[in-house]
Amino acid sequence: MIVIAVAVVVTGAVALAQRTRGAQGSRGLKRRFGPEYERAVARHDGDSQAAERELAELVERHGGLRERELERTEAERYEARWAATQEHFVDAPREAVGEADRLLAELARARGFPDGERYEEQLSALAVHHATHVQGYRHLHHVARNGSDTEEMRTAMIEGRALFQELVGASSGRSAGRSTAGRS
Repeated sequence: MIVIAVAVVVTGAVALAQRTRGAQGSRGLKRRFGPEYERAVARHDGDSQAAERELAELVERHGGLRERELERTEAERYEARWAATQEHFVDAPREAVGEADRLLAELARARGFPDGERYEEQLSALAVHHATHVQGYRHLHHVARNGSDTEEMRTAMIEGRALFQELVGASSGRSAGRSTAGRS
């Protein structure tokens, strides 16, 4: 009898520990991925467990990536190029969006993310490390590849700029809001 009671208590404790660990893992993924978590759940038709498996796999694959710091002059060159791209938008929005897409891919590669030629892989790595702004890059890339009206292109540029500022600002140690790229 005592052995059976101990076995039931141990089994219950193990089940409770697994359930608690799963809930903490879920909260951790929600916190880490923010809007990307919700996007993954929607992509899996509401199946949060499938989304969590996918996101955990991304963390496993890209979580150990170490972002390379940019030299101050290198960050300033990227900021100047982004500012020129924004200015180019006035006269040639479609071309400017394409330039911004290429510039973000190049900047991400310079920071140590997979090459922009492997867009999906680069996007996955960025989602692990910059989840709050990766949707802006996704939107910018989509508009650059598929075209859109001027207002949609403007919105994509603004959303893409948030990731740009985070990548340049985080590397240069300056507040992204004070960078040249932050000016509209």
